[in-house]
Amino acid sequence: MPAPETIPLGECTLSQSQEQLSPPLSRTDSTVFSLSRAESLWNSSQPSTSSSAPPRCSDVYWLPIHLMSTGGSFLFCGVVISGLYFAGHCRKVTNILGPALLSIGLMIFVVGVVLIPITKENQKQSMKKPLTYYRPPVFNL
Repeated sequence: MPAPETIPLGECTLSQSQEQLSPPLSRTDSTVFSLSRAESLWNSSQPSTSSSAPPRCSDVYWLPIHLMSTGGSFLFCGVVISGLYFAGHCRKVTNILGPALLSIGLMIFVVGVVLIPITKENQKQSMKKPLTYYRPPVFNL
């Protein structure tokens, strides 16, 4: 493996050091950042006729699922660390960290559980009436 190129920044002027640190424009055109800005990556590959189909449950409930899994993970870590405290291991660290993770995990988990009925209600309301209707302009002359 070749050694990385060393740049003597102390001997260069500010403009020379900036030129050496920043890559030339031809190399940045093929980076992941420019590829991630392509519209084909962000647009769905489904035809436009399927846009009237209802969204899947994973598309609708992704936020509550994410919050419940994150809160459950924090809660589980808090239970384990509190168990280590009561077992007598690492009393200084687990004294503060156990209850903090328990409370944060429980709070995030409850927020995720509460968002499920709210999301259901919003989904029912959006099915009943669309958000906007196109009405042609009326000119009263």
